[in-house]
Amino acid sequence: MAAEENPVMNECPRRGRPRVQRTIAGNAESRCYKPCCCEGEGEGITLQPEELELIRLIDLEGLEQEAAAERMGVSRKTAWRDLHEARRKIADALVNGKSIEMGGCTKAAEGRCPKCPRE
Repeated sequence: MAAEENPVMNECPRRGRPRVQRTIAGNAESRCYKPCCCEGEGEGITLQPEELELIRLIDLEGLEQEAAAERMGVSRKTAWRDLHEARRKIADALVNGKSIEMGGCTKAAEGRCPKCPRE
């Protein structure tokens, strides 16, 4: 099979049904967080934009899971799974002193983040 016949692959191939496109409102300029008492470069966690949006809708704005899922255009079960994954990641970062990076951060992608290492 020639190279031009290969389909374009996403960054991480998934099994099962394809992910539904989520509707994300709000600020696209996300920030990264790191404990100030840890000088070394340790491992961190990455929050995806849809996880951050669910945290904002449910925990900050006080929406029910069903209403937040409807706003994002996904099922309640999908919203529940993404929300619990985001909360698990945040708890891991707080308890274990890990940095929190935002997936899809436009500043880091454009090289404008003052804290991200430049290559």
